[in-house]
Amino acid sequence: MKILSNSDLLGDKITLKTTHSRHLQDKKAIQDKSDPVSGSFAQAFTKALSNVNDLELHAQELTKQMVVDPESVNLHDVQIAAEQAEMAVLFTKSIVDKAIRAYKEITNLR
Repeated sequence: MKILSNSDLLGDKITLKTTHSRHLQDKKAIQDKSDPVSGSFAQAFTKALSNVNDLELHAQELTKQMVVDPESVNLHDVQIAAEQAEMAVLFTKSIVDKAIRAYKEITNLR
């Protein structure tokens, strides 16, 4: 017995089958597929992780350039890039750890 078809499922929203013509049908609420808040948060999070990755890649590139041609790169620039990348990774790790801790606290509230 198939109760729901694949077209009735939309993420976490399920269209309800109406058994009577007077029952309300919630088609308008389901048609709005885009959530601006979750979309903007996801974009901001992705952009932040991309920036951390770019800092790390820049530090690695300067380090490689310093090894190959030491005269072309200032040692202070390499050190500053490496420290910026390290701080960005540490902050990102801290945020992820706090998010995991908050999730665990929420699940333990039951």
